[in-house]
Amino acid sequence: MEHSTIRLTMAQALVRWLTAQFTEIDGQRVPLFAGVFGIFGHGNVTCLSEALEAVQDQLPTWRGQNEQSMALAAIGFAKAKRRRQIMIATSSIGPGALNMVTAAGTAHANRLPVLLIAGDTFTTRLPDPVLQQVEHYNDPTLTVNDAFKAVTRYWDRIVHPAQIIQSLPQAVGAMLDPADCGPAFIALPQDTQELAFDYPVEFFAERTWAIPRPRPDRKAVADAAALLKTAKKPLIIAGGGVRYSGAEGAVARFAAERGIPVVETIAGKGGLTHHHPVHAGPIGIIGSTSANALAAEADVILAIGTRLQDFTTGSWTAFSRDARFISINAARFDALKHRALAVVGDALEGVDELDSALGAWKAPAEHLPHAKALFAEWDALLDDHQTPTNAPIPTYAQVVNVVNTAAGEKDTLIAAAGGIPGEVAKGWRVKAPNSFDLEFGFSCMGYEIAAGWGCAMAQSGPGGLGGTPIVMLGDGTYMMMNSDIYSTVLSGHKMIVVVCDNGGYAVISRLQQFKGVPGFNNLLKDCRITDKANPLHVDFAKHAESMGAAARKCESLADLEAALEWAKSNDRTTVITIVTDAYAWVPGDADWDVGVPEVSDRESVHKARAHQEEIRAKQRVGV
Repeated sequence: MEHSTIRLTMAQALVRWLTAQFTEIDGQRVPLFAGVFGIFGHGNVTCLSEALEAVQDQLPTWRGQNEQSMALAAIGFAKAKRRRQIMIATSSIGPGALNMVTAAGTAHANRLPVLLIAGDTFTTRLPDPVLQQVEHYNDPTLTVNDAFKAVTRYWDRIVHPAQIIQSLPQAVGAMLDPADCGPAFIALPQDTQELAFDYPVEFFAERTWAIPRPRPDRKAVADAAALLKTAKKPLIIAGGGVRYSGAEGAVARFAAERGIPVVETIAGKGGLTHHHPVHAGPIGIIGSTSANALAAEADVILAIGTRLQDFTTGSWTAFSRDARFISINAARFDALKHRALAVVGDALEGVDELDSALGAWKAPAEHLPHAKALFAEWDALLDDHQTPTNAPIPTYAQVVNVVNTAAGEKDTLIAAAGGIPGEVAKGWRVKAPNSFDLEFGFSCMGYEIAAGWGCAMAQSGPGGLGGTPIVMLGDGTYMMMNSDIYSTVLSGHKMIVVVCDNGGYAVISRLQQFKGVPGFNNLLKDCRITDKANPLHVDFAKHAESMGAAARKCESLADLEAALEWAKSNDRTTVITIVTDAYAWVPGDADWDVGVPEVSDRESVHKARAHQEEIRAKQRVGV
């Protein structure tokens, strides 16, 4: 039997296949791949760009300014779409590809899908060494693209044009799998991109992908129900998997009907609104006193869609040693952690089946009111820290409150690294579900502005809230990666950026000094600089204006309020800066295990080491 074929270069075939993939969001059929962020070099400009140019109306290509930031923008898009739609980032070989490794690590740690495509060296090796090629004397098969193996869920190098027939569906399968979700990487050698091949027409047939919802094992559910029924002080920890599964409503109903308070991880924050009847605050190192008190009291913890990282568990000091864990997670690896009773499956399916298995059981009647009383105390503490004072320099908490008050219900808060994460995790009162993006799985400095660009793209169309991304970051992070302010102006994707200028890397300076080390190389005044008395400060407003943004420098909280109203009325990205106190923080009450020198000439380090040993003595080890 004869089969129809079409002769295409490998690059052309890859692009044609990508445009034939679809998914459904809120009942609407949309392209699975919404677009491409690209910086072209000799490794991808002559073949891949030729193919992308021909389909730019179906698969739009957006010009990036930095390979890392455009891949981070793709991650911000995926997070805003709750992993239901994917962006692509493409670079040339060598430094362009390696610039995306950090972004791949961010996606991998956060279990977020992005397709990374980079050029590669010649499979024939005839012109070797080519421009930007590194050479391994004992292994000529190694290229810089092998660096992605440590930070991707799927990795391939296409050395024959027929290989994409098998590889591309596997890459998509990995990115859409709730358990394996993460970045996929495909290396395209230059001479393979150019080769023509007779591809079967069926390979390019349109396909609509669905994200699977694996159901848990019945016995695991029954065992989980039996354990939960023994609880007197149960607690639900809702992670990012709850949001990606679309299980927020199911978890909230389950918790309300069973009388169980819900606390949220960093990735899970925003699944519930701040004042939801079962919400008891964020848990962990940058969490609330209410959630941490409930964690210490809990006898059975139901962890849903969380990988239980150290900022959630207080480095495993937050819970009683006798507390038992039930873990509902699509990933077996996460579900089995710390001898939890593993319920491997989709969060929505797992919660629904556990609910059915519990019968009429409810937690003791006084438990949820107790949790809400603790949460009310936390809210009052936040109010105390966020209330304006006569101090000449406002605190982070006060700035966060002003921005939070000005934010619309559908606006999305975006933050990632430095001092902002702790302040927004604690102090941002979420107004609408899924309007909060704090990337703290990788704590990637530079994520914020890039993710704002991706989020702005995602807000229109199915699955988008339709609001404006509000990016909050410090001066140190702004200096690290800011070029996508220019990208958003070029492309017409508006966001609001609030820069809290506290004179350097203030939060890490705080940790440094708390652990007994004098302030060193973090705040500008503690760096090796020409004039320590008057360190040079960047005028961030002028800098942003030079990239086409509207910008304003604020001298007070009242100025900030007015600037935010002005920013909301603008038709383009707006950057607002305000000097912020480098030493005032909303306090935390959870422990964190970090390395402290075992020997030192400093008495301050001796005291910090003794405190660290006290922390480690409280850790749950092996349970």
